[in-house]
Amino acid sequence: MLARLLQRFLLATVLAGAGLAMLWHGATGDLVIAAVLLPWLAVVLSTAYTMHTSRQTSEPAGAFYRAWWGETVASFRTFVLRQPWAAPRPTLLEATGGNPRVPVVLVHGYICNHRLWDDVAPRLRAQGHSVLAINLEPLFVSIDHYADAIEAAVQQLLQHSGQPKVALVGHSMGGLAIRAWMRKYGSDRVARILTLGTPHAGTKAAKKASTPNGRQMLFNSPWLQGLSAAESPAQRALIHIALTPQDNIVFPQRAQVLPGVTPVVFEGIGHVQMASDPAVIDWVATQLRDLPEGGPTTETSP
Repeated sequence: MLARLLQRFLLATVLAGAGLAMLWHGATGDLVIAAVLLPWLAVVLSTAYTMHTSRQTSEPAGAFYRAWWGETVASFRTFVLRQPWAAPRPTLLEATGGNPRVPVVLVHGYICNHRLWDDVAPRLRAQGHSVLAINLEPLFVSIDHYADAIEAAVQQLLQHSGQPKVALVGHSMGGLAIRAWMRKYGSDRVARILTLGTPHAGTKAAKKASTPNGRQMLFNSPWLQGLSAAESPAQRALIHIALTPQDNIVFPQRAQVLPGVTPVVFEGIGHVQMASDPAVIDWVATQLRDLPEGGPTTETSP
């Protein structure tokens, strides 16, 4: 669904660019240049707006401007070069190297699809993890609706690998979807949960949201408070949080924590960029590499 929407958006921007060039009596070369540049310009402008809106003046200017450029490039690559061309049904990807390790479910965030993980999945596969990156659809429903899709992925990976536990990695809203799944299905089969740029406390960027999942991500929303209240200390111990103080979508940035969980902070990167930044990918790989086969042996059910 998202891929089709992005394809239509790109077609519209390409046609608009060509139309503008024609109005200026452009030659064929001008038409091509305008058609290519307008999608880039759309990403540049949207990123500039979100970076400006979310900026915390207490953070270093250098880190902010590094994040601005990195987020612009990451957003163009994600929303123009990758996600519009995603396969309708993602497939389970076998490990390509190393000793067999805990299988991994990758869960994207709001208005994204499984191609968000194009840089993460190869690294995990080479480390010995089988990987399944899922699509969260429909796009605009309650986050609780996604619990069943995550459950289906967990069952598929466990059956395929023969292991009793999986690790789950969520970006942005994907981290909340994982927690909603854990609230519904428990945590007996969880080895570890990693969240990247997840609005655990909610985001002020959602103050104009009109969709069910958007409203649930409002800063300090009742849904988020209920989700937190439903988690046991043992479940909370499974969660590891990564955030960036320059997050242009989830802010206030340093508030995105959970009781008893100390976050890992990555400076100078943006929100979408968290799924492709080498330092973040290294952290994810390290967090999952040392899990014993089958995950921790301690009881983690509600």
